[in-house]
Amino acid sequence: MNTRTKISVAALICLSLVALEFAGRQRGAQAAAPDDGKIVAVKNYPLPSFEQVKEIAKQWTKQDYDRAASDPSFEFQKLTYFSDGLKVIAYLYKPKRTDGKKLPTIIFNRGSYVRGDIAAELAPFFHRLALQGFVIIAPLYRGSDGGEGRDEMGGADLRDLMNTLPVAKSLDFIDANNLFMYGVSRGGMMTFQAIRDGFPVNAAAVIGAFTDLDDLINSDPQSYLPLGEQIWPGFAARREEIVKRRSALQWAERLNTPLLVMHGGQDRDVNPSHSLNLAQRLQRLGKTYELVIYAGDNHGLRRNQVERDRRAADWFKKHLK
Repeated sequence: MNTRTKISVAALICLSLVALEFAGRQRGAQAAAPDDGKIVAVKNYPLPSFEQVKEIAKQWTKQDYDRAASDPSFEFQKLTYFSDGLKVIAYLYKPKRTDGKKLPTIIFNRGSYVRGDIAAELAPFFHRLALQGFVIIAPLYRGSDGGEGRDEMGGADLRDLMNTLPVAKSLDFIDANNLFMYGVSRGGMMTFQAIRDGFPVNAAAVIGAFTDLDDLINSDPQSYLPLGEQIWPGFAARREEIVKRRSALQWAERLNTPLLVMHGGQDRDVNPSHSLNLAQRLQRLGKTYELVIYAGDNHGLRRNQVERDRRAADWFKKHLK
């Protein structure tokens, strides 16, 4: 075998390895396991008293929390379902009486990275949306609240979100023709990816979502670069691939779902320019969207949380079928 042949064979081997690695990373965009979305456990979750969880639920007043925890019309459940062969967790908030009903449903995508039990943190928020007539399903993503697997923050864990579709379709009280999506921070990025990959929602709303991961990293490289290596091993070598997958600004033409984009004017975690830049791109592409910047508010729009959820619910109702 001459030198040129050896080089050609080596190159083919390298290309094959790269192709296999790339294919593995694409599992988040395609069906992977026959049991995806199959519910394997349902557990009723009696919410504890405010005093027991006030550190977790500190964004709420005692009145807000007690209203959600004690309302006899609704129940909080934890679902365990299969995603890529992993058992992962989702929260379900719904009316106790659902006989004969077909209810519009919001898939809620939380923010942050790996979390524990955050039921108490989310219950008052879910209650507010449920009072508007919606069921809420909230995937926790792999690795959180006892779920199996490793969170890649917008990688294979996207499958855990995509697999809430068969979860929803398996529940007879959910109207699969009226699904919506609501994402906060990291959950906004997950929402964009789900829409890009064809999750059939009528409309979506996001809060404080980043739309350009490179810009977010460059805004504070001392913090984000080490974090990037922690979340995505080999980040330095894979940066372009990782950034593109998670940056809606790079594939805004694939966002064909009506979008409500909300951001705090004083957001110190994700600059409002992320939403402004996406809105400009959506405008040029002729997409259906609304942009709302709440002057003086923070990352989660805490000062305007009642207004933000009312606006989101109205946006969803506007797109009911």
